[in-house]
Amino acid sequence: MTSVKLMMTWDILPGREEEYFEFHIRQFVPALEKLGLTLNEAWLTVYGDSPRLMAEAVINNINIANQVLDSKQWEELGVQLQDFVDNFEYKLVPARSRWQM
Repeated sequence: MTSVKLMMTWDILPGREEEYFEFHIRQFVPALEKLGLTLNEAWLTVYGDSPRLMAEAVINNINIANQVLDSKQWEELGVQLQDFVDNFEYKLVPARSRWQM
């Protein structure tokens, strides 16, 4: 089966940057890894109208991806993330070797 990428974008809530980055390092990334996701790349937008953060995680196949996105753990992670971010969006795309959106 073909790998897929979970493409995620979000904006950090104003005034929550320090708390967000602490959460990201200590909880968000380890939680993704426990779900079987490999955070591949991430970008921080410093100027312009794009989402503040863009990240991609590689998943071995679409079946595993759907299981992850339907899991209680994914839902709980999303609830925790909402304390620090706004406009969280994600989608699955077939994996390619370059940035995709």
